[in-house]
Amino acid sequence: MHDTPVLIALGVLTLVVFLVLRKWSWRLRTLKTRLKAFEVEEERMFAFLHDLGSAIESDTTVKALSRMIVDGIDKVVSACGGAIYYISEDGRYLVPAYVSDQCPPLIGVPVEILKRAERDPRVLESHVRLSKVPIEEGILGHCLSVGEAVRVPDVKNHVAFRDAFVRYDGDVAVLVAPLRHGGKELGVLAAARLHENGPFSGNDFAVFRTVAEQSAFAIGNANIHREATEKRVFESELRTAREVQHVLLPQRDPIISGYRVSGTNLPARIISGDYYDYVELGEGRHGIAIADVSGKGVAAGLLMAMCRSVLRSMAPGELSAAKVLSLVNRQLFPDIREDMFISMAYHVLEPGSGRVVMARAGHDPALWYHKATDKVEFLKPPGLAVGIDSGDVFERVTRDHEITMASGDCLLLYTDGVKEALDGKEEEFGSERLSQVFRTAAVYGAEEVVVSVQRELKLFTGEAPQMDDITLVAIEKR
Repeated sequence: MHDTPVLIALGVLTLVVFLVLRKWSWRLRTLKTRLKAFEVEEERMFAFLHDLGSAIESDTTVKALSRMIVDGIDKVVSACGGAIYYISEDGRYLVPAYVSDQCPPLIGVPVEILKRAERDPRVLESHVRLSKVPIEEGILGHCLSVGEAVRVPDVKNHVAFRDAFVRYDGDVAVLVAPLRHGGKELGVLAAARLHENGPFSGNDFAVFRTVAEQSAFAIGNANIHREATEKRVFESELRTAREVQHVLLPQRDPIISGYRVSGTNLPARIISGDYYDYVELGEGRHGIAIADVSGKGVAAGLLMAMCRSVLRSMAPGELSAAKVLSLVNRQLFPDIREDMFISMAYHVLEPGSGRVVMARAGHDPALWYHKATDKVEFLKPPGLAVGIDSGDVFERVTRDHEITMASGDCLLLYTDGVKEALDGKEEEFGSERLSQVFRTAAVYGAEEVVVSVQRELKLFTGEAPQMDDITLVAIEKR
């Protein structure tokens, strides 16, 4: 009888121990389950980061990278879908780069779209995938405005959508993070989950923020790589264009009875807007042209090529320099932009006699060295630049001017890049300095004039960069 209380106590103790052990066993199984889940999440995270790292080192396009990021983050945080939006070039909109198939709408949807989507669900899908969003609107804009990742437990009740028309097939939670690289806002990344699949945990949010930061780094580097590649391609195309343009310029100086001619073109950039040319007119006569297209770069280079083509088609057989410039102007005027024009001068050389007929279309005055007096004269016949007037005014203003060069005389044609060249103190080379250099060199002939002017320009400008194209043509009467 005395053993009964002891047996009861032992039974109770055994039961308690059993319950405690079962409780701890349950907790241990739960911890193992959680640990397994963390291990799976960690594996997904490492796999995502590995793929991201590989993408950074490769030539992956931004579009492919965007898809990889969204699909990858959906797996990492067990989302039902996701999206990535980039800021438009004008900074006013968020433009969808990739929206996964199962991602619910995360932007406001007009009532008209909702009604049409009742008949054809593809309408809503198309709207979500194609619509750009004003940068300050919705949860995406809200995320950018606060400048940090946000966790939205219930999208439809978020303050950003209280007055918007949004359609959801079910209640949705979303994680949104800004994408920022090098101090520049790139866009936003979002991952969504239906409520029926459970809320996003604090750990999900922490992982999402980390992945968003790494994704922004990858996107930023991809952009830098793409821009560098585009720059290399563009520079290669410019070099090719420069080679083509070089072919359009005279490959050698002309042989003209009674004259010696020397010319050169020094572009400030890869493509030059300056132009000079020698045209055979028949019966030993030659036309010599020099021109300067307003502006620089590709547009100026293209207009220069057009000018050359038109001049060469109009000049043969025509002995009036003003008439040739008039024909060039009428041909080019319809195709010249309002903010562009061509200053140009054209000269017809008669073999042997020294007779030169010239016309000036708004170009810098030629310099004429008279050997007999050892003086330099500025030749300033009137004329309007090509491309400013359709023809009538141009032809009233632009007239032929005739001179006769004596043996030893020299003409210097040049573009404004010569006299407007700047030294380190931003002082111009100027017309007077050019005249002095020309007067000194002219007695030694056309080639020496071109060489001397280039040499003096280099001494004057020193290390200062060349700001404009430079073209020189010297014509010596033998």
